[in-house]
Amino acid sequence: MSTDFSTPETTGADLRGADLREVLADPGERPRVFVRCDLTGADLRETDLVGAAFRDCRLDGARLEHALLDGAALTGGSAAGAVFAHAECADARFERVDLANTRWQGALLTDTAFSGCRMTGAGLTSLKGVGYTFAHCNLMLARCKGLSLRGQTLEGLRMDEADLAGADLRETVWAESRLRGANLVNARLAGADLRGADLGEPTLEQAGYLRGASIGPAQAGAILAALGITVVE
Repeated sequence: MSTDFSTPETTGADLRGADLREVLADPGERPRVFVRCDLTGADLRETDLVGAAFRDCRLDGARLEHALLDGAALTGGSAAGAVFAHAECADARFERVDLANTRWQGALLTDTAFSGCRMTGAGLTSLKGVGYTFAHCNLMLARCKGLSLRGQTLEGLRMDEADLAGADLRETVWAESRLRGANLVNARLAGADLRGADLGEPTLEQAGYLRGASIGPAQAGAILAALGITVVE
């Protein structure tokens, strides 16, 4: 690998499958900036990437376990299938990144923001920290057991068939979002406003998990219709 890491910015580098742990151990100039680099399958475990910027890069399948990503910003590009398990991502920003099938188990996500990201099938269990947010993200089929979003306004989320078992969704307000087929077993929904969420046609059992939440007349009608009950005015 002949890429020059002596300067903070790296542009257009082919780093596919590269083990970058040693080369990035050198403090050098910080923060590091990667622009249009291909880091597919790269090994970035335990690397210090505090404040780093990744712009339109490919990180598909990259390994970032235990990496330090506090204050980092990933904009555009793709990191599908990347592993962020136990990474420290406080105050990090992920904007318009393909994060499908990424794994975040045990990651520290205090005040981490995800915006406009594709996160289908992402593993978001056993997260640490508070204040992480998702806006206009596709979280279909995501594994979100125990996710804590209490008190947030959730806008533009697509969570069809996501696993939200045991999630803390109390006092959330949903806008232009979807929850069709989501698993809400033991989810806490007290005070939640689901009028802006497409719930599909939940079964009686699924409807029971909505206890404590507010829904609109059309949603209530859909639930009754799914049970074969016709509401007559």
